[in-house]
Parts: sequence; structure tokens; C-alpha cells
Amino acid sequence: MQEKDFVSYEYKTVAVKASDKTRALDMYEAFGWEANSVTPSLSGSVTLSLRRDRKQKHKSELNKLEMQAKNAFEYIRTLQNSEKLGASIFAYIFGIIGALVLGGGMCLVMLVTGNVAAFVGGIALGVVGLLLCGINYPIYKKLADKKTKEVLPLIDESEEKLADILERGNELLRAEII
Repeated sequence: MQEKDFVSYEYKTVAVKASDKTRALDMYEAFGWEANSVTPSLSGSVTLSLRRDRKQKHKSELNKLEMQAKNAFEYIRTLQNSEKLGASIFAYIFGIIGALVLGGGMCLVMLVTGNVAAFVGGIALGVVGLLLCGINYPIYKKLADKKTKEVLPLIDESEEKLADILERGNELLRAEII
């Protein structure tokens, strides 16, 4: 009868965005975790079920590096989200103002009857509202591009730090095998 090697595992479940699934799997694999399953959810995220050997050497160092990697990963996601957040908020507010100006022009044209000045003023106000709505997207793009240029070096620097952390974790795993 053959004797089987028994391995005791520790388990972890992590929820990440579906777009970050591959990066998260790579990150956790650098610290000895292996994916059991990947379960999608309705909210656009996935749940990663992970396991690793409970008797792994250098476990405390791996846990410290894993925490640093999680922080770097979250910082990168925060920077990526900040690229368009300010521009989006501006675009929403500017779009609402443009729509209100357009609506004000429509009100003048439709509700004030018999007054030519109100009719012409309403048309002029409507045209201004349409122009405001029309220039909203180019302004949004310009603001988003400007913020992206500011944030891109920070993202690259953080990606390098994360890669260094993952390499150190992988070296600890290799040191265990050799």
C-alpha cells in the first residue's frame, strides 16, 4: 500500500474587480497561494478562493510582504481611479448647468407668448445651452488627459515597487524549495 503525503492548507477568500483578477492572482501566487476557484459575481467582481501550505517556511516574512503588496495594489487602483474622477465630476456639473440654460431658453420660448424679445432671448439662451453641452466633452477629455499625465509617473513608480515586493516574495518561496 502506498503512503500519501499529507499537506495541511490554509485558505483565504478575496474579492477583487473582474478587471484586476489576473493581477491579483499573480500577486497572491508570488506569496505561495494557489487558486482553488474563481467565482464571478453580479457586481462586476470575482471571488478568488486561495490556498497555500500551512507549514510553509518564511511565513511571517511572506505575510509582511503580502501586506505591503496589498497596500501597493490598492494605491495603484486609487491612482487609476483618480485619473478621471475630477474630470467626471466637473463634466456632470457643467452638463447640468448647460442643460438648465437650455431648459431656461425653452421655457422663455414656450411659456412667454406674444413677446418677440422673450422669443429671441429664449432662442439665444437655448443656443448658449447647446454650446455649453457641446463643449462639455472636449473639456472633460482635456482635464482627464492632464490628470493622467500627472498620475502616470506615480503609477509607474508604484508598479515598480509592487514588482520588487513580488520578486522578494518569490525569492523567499524559491529559497524554501532549494
